[in-house]
Amino acid sequence: MDALKKLFGGNTRQFGMIFALVALIILFQILTGGLTLTPDNVINLFNGNSYILILAIGMVLVIIAGHIDLSVGSIAAAVGIIVAITMRDWHLPTWVGILFGLAIGAVIGVWQGFWVAYVGIPAFIVTLAGMLIFRGVNQFIGQSNTVPVPQDFQYIGAGYLPEIGPDTGYNNLTLLIGFLGVAFVVYSELRNRREAKQLGAEVPELWVTVTKVVLICAAILYATYLFATGRPGTSFPIPGIILGVLVLIYGFVSAKTIIGRHIYAVGGNRHAAELSGVQSKRVNFLVMMNMAILSALAGMVFVGRSTASGPFDGTGWELDAIAAVFIGGAAVTGGVGTVIGSIVGGLVMAVLNNGLQLLGIGADRTAIIKGLVLLAAVAFDVYNKSQGRRSIIGLLMRNGSNRAVPAQPDETTKTSEVLAKEA
Repeated sequence: MDALKKLFGGNTRQFGMIFALVALIILFQILTGGLTLTPDNVINLFNGNSYILILAIGMVLVIIAGHIDLSVGSIAAAVGIIVAITMRDWHLPTWVGILFGLAIGAVIGVWQGFWVAYVGIPAFIVTLAGMLIFRGVNQFIGQSNTVPVPQDFQYIGAGYLPEIGPDTGYNNLTLLIGFLGVAFVVYSELRNRREAKQLGAEVPELWVTVTKVVLICAAILYATYLFATGRPGTSFPIPGIILGVLVLIYGFVSAKTIIGRHIYAVGGNRHAAELSGVQSKRVNFLVMMNMAILSALAGMVFVGRSTASGPFDGTGWELDAIAAVFIGGAAVTGGVGTVIGSIVGGLVMAVLNNGLQLLGIGADRTAIIKGLVLLAAVAFDVYNKSQGRRSIIGLLMRNGSNRAVPAQPDETTKTSEVLAKEA
């Protein structure tokens, strides 16, 4: 048990979902006779869930700040139909259409952020109203019709990296991305060890670092192999490139910037954050506007993949995004959560959906299973908090030892202390 804690770090609640994801993949790989980890299935799984993962990135910041957004699916549908119609009627270039869609998302975000941050209406009510308003906008503007988009626009939702360079039997650009990912992991671990030594902090044992790097790099290389060996014409999907860039940006913003610390502080204790100098209204405004922009992007990615915008786009997306965030370790009460955790939670739901479909399980039983998984994940989080623990390992140690395990301060408490010192 100590070896696991050393290997994956102190915040073991995060890697608990990674264990669940790996277990699900292995289980369905066995039950489906090896169909789960075929290149075509992995590519389709990733393509079919990329828009939900994009929504999860924005939703985790909303939930960390202590809010909820029920309008993301309707915003995506409204932006999708507006962009499809304007590109059809005005003959806009693809890049102009994308920028136009993001601008519409920003305007919607300003609208909702104003009511939440400066009028003080709870985000649940504002976004519930938004869900109705923007669903109506989709129906009114589109006249409940399906509007196709140009082939160039479809590339952002259904495109793949092109074939370049010599014929290696693999997609060379996909291989390059995989090797860059491995290099980034190795560099990050070496840099972390060097910085820890310079600061005089505790440095993990060498075997811990080596084992961790080997496991992560092996996973990256295997995924690279699957993406690079799909059917002719496929490779690493363009939505995956978009998602990867967003994960890097938002992971950095949430963990390394002032605005990221302020979001955690507001979600953990708004009054304490305000006493520390945090402008909570500004934070709430920004997270709501950001969510609307990402909803617009997710809507356009989906329209690109489906080749057209329709009246039923976005239905239920908000529930999938919220489920991904909570399964990924975010706290219901706010103040806790990570971008990577939300992506892992989204992948858990995606693998679950995909595996059940491969097994021929109907939509009715699939919905029941997904609901039970979400309920179990949140219940486990609440139980751990009630016991003063934050992780699966903490629960296992409780059963294997009679000594008490002291409660550890969570990320919100640490952030509030830092902000108080800065003030």
